[in-house]
Amino acid sequence: MVILKSNNNNVIDEAVAVLKRGGLVVFPTETVYGIGADATNTAAIKRLNKYKMRPLGKPYSVAVADQRMAEEYVELNETAKNLYMKFLPGPMTVVSKLKSQNSNHIQKSKLQIAPGVASEMGTLGVRIPDYQLVLEIVKKLGSPITATSANASYKKRPYKIADILDNISVKQKNLIDLVIDAGELPHREPSTVIDTTMDDPTTLRQGEIVLSAKREVLSRSEENTQNTAKELWHKYEKHAGQRAIVFALEGEMGAGKTQFTKGLARALGVTDEVVSPTFSLQLNYQLPITSSENARFASNFQSNFNNQITKSKIFSHMDAWRMQTPDELDQLGLAGIIHDKSIIAIEWADRVADTIRKYNDEAIIIWVKIRYGKKKNEREISWGVL
Repeated sequence: MVILKSNNNNVIDEAVAVLKRGGLVVFPTETVYGIGADATNTAAIKRLNKYKMRPLGKPYSVAVADQRMAEEYVELNETAKNLYMKFLPGPMTVVSKLKSQNSNHIQKSKLQIAPGVASEMGTLGVRIPDYQLVLEIVKKLGSPITATSANASYKKRPYKIADILDNISVKQKNLIDLVIDAGELPHREPSTVIDTTMDDPTTLRQGEIVLSAKREVLSRSEENTQNTAKELWHKYEKHAGQRAIVFALEGEMGAGKTQFTKGLARALGVTDEVVSPTFSLQLNYQLPITSSENARFASNFQSNFNNQITKSKIFSHMDAWRMQTPDELDQLGLAGIIHDKSIIAIEWADRVADTIRKYNDEAIIIWVKIRYGKKKNEREISWGVL
């Protein structure tokens, strides 16, 4: 491992040389330290997977020099183009459909995105960092580099090099070829991730850029609360099978968290009675293969992996009210459920918020707050991806 200061005259040439031979480079950005590999080099991506100990099927976003480079690899619809024009370069990752690797749109002189970088659904997150050093490296390399954070999974965000090196194993350190040290970075949020593959853009992770305020509705009955859950599910349903979807529910006792969960379960095709798991902490419901959610899993995977058969997914209902420590959430197997890309509802999520936020990169986490209204049966329900 070689460590160079970011103001070293040779740092760009050294970084490009490492990337060209399939090595890994730790570099600063306007958000956190990232770790880069040539996104067109299969061996380099395998090396990166070893470093990140990445679960199979979890994609990487990539950094490009400009919109022109992005369009060599992904299809930009009008929504994506508007986001590029308004927010990039900057802390935003825009998810678009990957161009066919055999597409005539991809110049023959350009290499293809390596397997394991794009999602299983054929989408790719692209970002143009607002950091001149990174842009110069990508321009000189001539191809995208991965733009994943340099920390080990579930470790603290890397704002300085010590945040990285103090939290990884010797084996992981040996996989890093070059570290570009710019000192301690400003403590900013990671990039905001926006999915533009449908006409209606969806925030997959709220980061440094806030696109819109929370949504809010007034419920006047338990049925209204359940229907709100159904409508919210339909907004995120298109991501089923691509990432886990977590509904993190906040609200006082009796506010309607369980009623919301009942509506969500009904939308998923669950026919069993849904009750609050206050004493058991967790109840899992098998999703019927005929449900819209499970059918989406099956069709999505079948279209992308003809030889794979996906197992049936679950809807996991958790309750943190009686948990003594946030670690109990992990003891219930939250990591595995998220890795399986299932659907989860967590009541009293504010008690275990830090544990839930560890999974921001792997799951879409929708925070739902339910408050008592002015009248007896009224509830104010607001939500956002925070």
